Amino acid sequence: MTTIQDPWETLHTSALLGTDRRPVPATALPLADAVDLTDPATALLELAALATVRRRAGALPVPAAEPPGPPSPEDPRPELSEPAARRLAVLLAGRTGSGGAGTLANLTELLPQWLATARARGLRPPAALIPGLLDAARARSELRSDAVALAGPLGRWLGEQNPDWRFVLRTTVQAPAPSDAPTDHHLWHEGLFAERVTHLTLLRRSDPAAGLELLRSTWSTERAEDRLLFLDALQDGLSPADEPFLEAALGDRSKNVRATAAELLSTLPGSALAGRMAERARTAVRLAEAGTHLLVTPPVECDAQMQRDGITPRSPTGRGERAWWFGEVVAAAPLAVWPESTGLTPEQLLALRVGDSIDETSSSWADDLREAWARAAVRQNDADWARALLGPAPVPAARGAGRARAPRVTGAPAKLLAVLPPEERAAWTAAFIEVHGLGEAFQLLGACATPWTPPLSTAVVSALARAAASGAYPWSHSGVLGMTERALAPETAVAVEELAAGAAPDSAWAETFARLAGTLRFRAAMLAELAG
Repeated sequence: MTTIQDPWETLHTSALLGTDRRPVPATALPLADAVDLTDPATALLELAALATVRRRAGALPVPAAEPPGPPSPEDPRPELSEPAARRLAVLLAGRTGSGGAGTLANLTELLPQWLATARARGLRPPAALIPGLLDAARARSELRSDAVALAGPLGRWLGEQNPDWRFVLRTTVQAPAPSDAPTDHHLWHEGLFAERVTHLTLLRRSDPAAGLELLRSTWSTERAEDRLLFLDALQDGLSPADEPFLEAALGDRSKNVRATAAELLSTLPGSALAGRMAERARTAVRLAEAGTHLLVTPPVECDAQMQRDGITPRSPTGRGERAWWFGEVVAAAPLAVWPESTGLTPEQLLALRVGDSIDETSSSWADDLREAWARAAVRQNDADWARALLGPAPVPAARGAGRARAPRVTGAPAKLLAVLPPEERAAWTAAFIEVHGLGEAFQLLGACATPWTPPLSTAVVSALARAAASGAYPWSHSGVLGMTERALAPETAVAVEELAAGAAPDSAWAETFARLAGTLRFRAAMLAELAG
């Protein structure tokens, strides 16, 4: 009998050449006794079908893997209640369903809130759900910190066993205590780039000086793109002790590294760079002798020292060069320089007219100055300046004398809002929505902590009711509506259900409000289970 080394190759050749030219040696093939060989063509197809099943199901056993090391350490945290565990399984599966008021939203969008709440309550999921939790975190990087914290010791143990979950070992979940600072630096010298960043970040959070010294030890041999991200890690624990290293980085061969070093130094009010920028800023902006307005004299050139301090000669935004240099100088100068040099508060400074030092009647520099001050307020996290730049919250005409008053905001209002305390942020945004509606509120709402406060939630629901009554379509507010499902206070479900009941049957708004109400009910039950 002829020995057939590869039955599938034999069948493949016969199929290509035809059974008339290359008969199938059927009797030599496995399972040939199960096939009628009277018709060669039919026999070929039947043998191919059998061979296909055999190839798919006939995997040979592989050598046994070495058993894993010691078992996972015990996790002392209390386990989720059974209802909360079932809810997590539903969220991980991403299933949608029907609530009491209508079809629910995409439940995967509620997973971040569930994870953050469960983590804050110190709970742990059942072991059977941890693989699904790690798979979700692998697919969505924004979930990783909370998911890894919830997975706990078992999650880290699984991350060591499964290469797909290796991100668990690189994820920073909290600032370690000084006693927990990593002392074995083999990861820094031998690990993957992401592992090195995590190692440096953990060290900076627990022992900033040791982290700086570790970075300094290999700085000259690092690639430019790596130096840039390592430099970002210095934001944790940034202090005057980092200034000499950052000053040296101003001479780095990479433009992006120089710019990042300059930005970090500008957040240290006492740094030499901040002092140099303050001196340039005083030259660029001064109070007129009469004290009635500010005079602007923008830089006439970007000299070598300015370039070393992170200011590029050419504007990357297409603005005029002098306007670009002027904005960079003012944005990097300590905000304290302005009250010190003028004796005026931020509100008083912002109320002054801005003129050109050559033509004092010109106000062409006013917007550039305010925009640079806004950037400085965000960079330096200065709530007083952010508050002054935002201005007072809008006042509805019914409460004030005259028409509604709009705030004068220059720069990115959402970024300025983020500098304020959460309660103040929400109150300002609620007042803005009450006066101006939802048309320009998307970014402002994104800057507010979730879930939104009851007053802000009420303002949003009222604005949605006005939009529905005006004849607008729901999709014109799709961005805000998507946000409301995750951020509205669950207590507003009753008000939203009333809007659904009052909308025209089968209308788009009726469906939208029903969906939102159902999602709010789902979230309320979800949070109650975790609280219990």
